[in-house]
Amino acid sequence: MKKIALMSLVASSVLMAGGYQIPESSLNAVALSAANIAHSSGADAAYYNPANMVFMSDENHMSADLIYIGLDAVSYKGTYKPTATTEDINSEPETFLVPSLHYISKNVSGARFGLSVVVPCGLSKRWKNSVGTYSAEEFTLETVEINPTVALPIGDKIGVAIGLRLVHSSGIVKSTAPTGSRDMEADSIDFGYNLALSYQPTSEIELGLTYRSQIDLTTEGNAKLSAGGGALTYDGDGSLTVPLPAVLNLAGAYTFSTQTTVEFVYERSFWSAYEDIDFDFQGNIHPALNAGFGTPIPKDWKDVNAFRLGVTQELDKMTLMAGMVYGETPVPEKSIGFELPDSDSFSVSLGGRYQINEKMDVGLSALYSMRDDRTVNNASLDGEFTGGNVLMISAGMGYKF
Repeated sequence: MKKIALMSLVASSVLMAGGYQIPESSLNAVALSAANIAHSSGADAAYYNPANMVFMSDENHMSADLIYIGLDAVSYKGTYKPTATTEDINSEPETFLVPSLHYISKNVSGARFGLSVVVPCGLSKRWKNSVGTYSAEEFTLETVEINPTVALPIGDKIGVAIGLRLVHSSGIVKSTAPTGSRDMEADSIDFGYNLALSYQPTSEIELGLTYRSQIDLTTEGNAKLSAGGGALTYDGDGSLTVPLPAVLNLAGAYTFSTQTTVEFVYERSFWSAYEDIDFDFQGNIHPALNAGFGTPIPKDWKDVNAFRLGVTQELDKMTLMAGMVYGETPVPEKSIGFELPDSDSFSVSLGGRYQINEKMDVGLSALYSMRDDRTVNNASLDGEFTGGNVLMISAGMGYKF
């Protein structure tokens, strides 16, 4: 096996959870900007804080949601240093439909069992203009996570939970430049775990702590590389191990006499685990390909914070929700490029659920994420990225039996 590195596009195609995590994996999470860690009483508690399952009514709880995600085009205006050209280009807008499913069992010998099927991260970014195709003509990441959990009570006020994370990821990478091209498909199945704690000292106060472990994505697939006008080629196996970060959430919620619940969540994503890219290929690699596609590339992402606020108002047959979140980007200026033009963001959200009867409810929610403009001056770029705002709309149904 000979080690060489691809351009940052390849690893980013697998690692887009960095700047493009999808924390909102249920109707409630979309409505509350994912501020539903301490106060999570629906079936999606199986994912957001499974320790809360021990405090729920002794019924089977289930919810199914469908989330629309729309990504605006990203614009770049400025200089592309390797060719000394002035660029004014736009990426393609993208749309997705993302399903999720959550289930919580009845009490089984003092324990509660949960199961969530969600899409924890993903992205598609395509540039059809000029230098954007050099590193990001197209890349697409699709993931599915299956997360079974079990929760146990400790006395009347504390719940604890543990879960297994199974993540399937698949990606497509394409880029075309004068010096060469690459076309790759890869996938993997990898495992991690999650832990949760819920403490409810009074009927008004709820405290929550959750931890989702780092998962190393051990992607393997087929890579096609060419250089020198296509005369020198590689068509064979390729593999890359990259980390998805550990995530810690600390949350507190308070319910007023008006049945208004306010929750604050502090989230820490440990993206400093993403240090560089080092790709492995089987077989003999021509020196010109090695020179064209480079050596291990430092990424040096940083640990980042998100601050979430959610408000829930319980009415007779309606539950109204709203939220906001400020999130930092883990991508430093020195390694930002067309494959991940990420920036800090501020999001607002709202939604509601209507109780049809004692067993069934339906709901609708929406979130709009506004990305900061990003000025960049690094080894390749001297300009500004703008746009890239995100709209999410979720429709769902809950059922108890």
